[in-house]
Amino acid sequence: MAGQRARSGSRTLGEWLGEAAQRAPAASALVAEQRIGYRELDEVSDRVAGGFAALGLRRGDRVCVLMRSSVACLGVWFGLAKSGLVEVPLNVASGSYLLRYFLEHAGAKAIVCDAEFESQVRECARGVDSLVHLVVDGEAEGTESGSTGLVRHHLAALARQPAGEMRPVDPADTAVILYTSGTTGPPKGALLSHRANVNLARHTVDLLGYTAEDRLYSVFPLFHSNARYCSVMAAIEAGADLVLDRKFSASRFWDRCREHGVTAFNYQGAMMSILHKQPPRADDGDNPVRLGFGAPCPPEIFAAFERRFDVRLTEIYGSTEVSIVTDMPPHRRKIGTAGSASANYQVAVVDAHDEPLPPGAAGEIVARPVKPGWMFDGYHAMPEATAKSWRNLWFHTGDRGMLDEDGYLTFLDRIKDTVRRRGENISSWEVERVASAHPAVAQVAAYGVPSEVSEEDVMVAVVLASGRTLAPDELIAHCSGSLTAFALPRYVRVLPELPMTPSQRVEKYKLQADGITADTWDREANSDDR
Repeated sequence: MAGQRARSGSRTLGEWLGEAAQRAPAASALVAEQRIGYRELDEVSDRVAGGFAALGLRRGDRVCVLMRSSVACLGVWFGLAKSGLVEVPLNVASGSYLLRYFLEHAGAKAIVCDAEFESQVRECARGVDSLVHLVVDGEAEGTESGSTGLVRHHLAALARQPAGEMRPVDPADTAVILYTSGTTGPPKGALLSHRANVNLARHTVDLLGYTAEDRLYSVFPLFHSNARYCSVMAAIEAGADLVLDRKFSASRFWDRCREHGVTAFNYQGAMMSILHKQPPRADDGDNPVRLGFGAPCPPEIFAAFERRFDVRLTEIYGSTEVSIVTDMPPHRRKIGTAGSASANYQVAVVDAHDEPLPPGAAGEIVARPVKPGWMFDGYHAMPEATAKSWRNLWFHTGDRGMLDEDGYLTFLDRIKDTVRRRGENISSWEVERVASAHPAVAQVAAYGVPSEVSEEDVMVAVVLASGRTLAPDELIAHCSGSLTAFALPRYVRVLPELPMTPSQRVEKYKLQADGITADTWDREANSDDR
């Protein structure tokens, strides 16, 4: 296997890319319809590293990156790594408030952006004292100072610098700061080292058995760990080709796989439910894909999905901070779980006092690596958050789950993603699983809204399957046989689409901010018992 041949001991991203590119001279990535070979990527990133070195930035300086998935973005990613700088990839959908927060919190010395974001960057950069350089991709060449005092550079000109001698980089150096979504507070920047990046890519290849014969496919952005390590770096590690699209299209997903001969894809969030809800086609199983990798695929559709699309699924559990904590390779599958502890981690489920819970009991999922170089090194400029997350010798994920008697983990939901109704904790995950089983429901999100009595009431927002209709009381009747009475949704709202993150997770905070709208159906107001 290509991944096994790579175990030379080189663990900086620059050394790793150079070795992998030499092993796979013909392999390439197709990113947003632009193609680049891995050897060319190695050469381009050398020049980008030389360009950044010429700016006078020092090893360890932070550089924010606000770019859509592109060949240029790949060059910036690996060029920064080779130059000893710390890459800070940012969500391109960030609003002005959040973008300014990232620039200030990261203490960025430079930012690289696509031309479409330049005006937004200039507006947000005012008063950010650390920021000196603005590197733009897609505008006229030249270097100038704008009204914000930033020194402007064109990425193409920067990349024409001679490669020069690479700065010394240690495998334990921070390669990237990946910011969390910030759903429970200010976004936290997870510090990930070069060796943690390489280890995750190699683990993915070993787990899934990728080889040079594979062609991987992802629809996730390059500011997200899924696309970075489980697609881009996994493909390079295995010497496999890669196809990276900028967005997910359920109606075109399998046609894209056929068009490009895709053999494996990554998934997460609502992707699997959305694909499964698509109208059946006679050629559903006629595709080149052999496996899908990710989490979570709802257990009630797992087997049916595999049969319909003739694909085998591999589920894992992990996070930005602790990568793949549990995995489920083909020889030890247990459908409905995220697998058991991987070779690199210990995992437990604990109560509020960090005491281990017995099999079948729900609590917080905690994990710790069994060797160095497998998890994050803390949160940037947030020592208190780091200490809180890493207490009693365990990393606290903030997720709720349970282990069975064989050590297989079932993820339930985020601990914060529960509804507190009249003294009862209601799992949004349970409500969503039951509601989504209705054939007319394509997507569903369950969340809490303020109650006039106290605490919260349960509300669901649903998107209907194509051509289907569903009255709110019919949905409640469907749920009533499977949910306890206190967990039944009070409010139902039908929407054309749900607000989604680029990683296909529902942005529930936006739905909660909408509250009880004029188009919301109220079960209590429509009850005969009112």
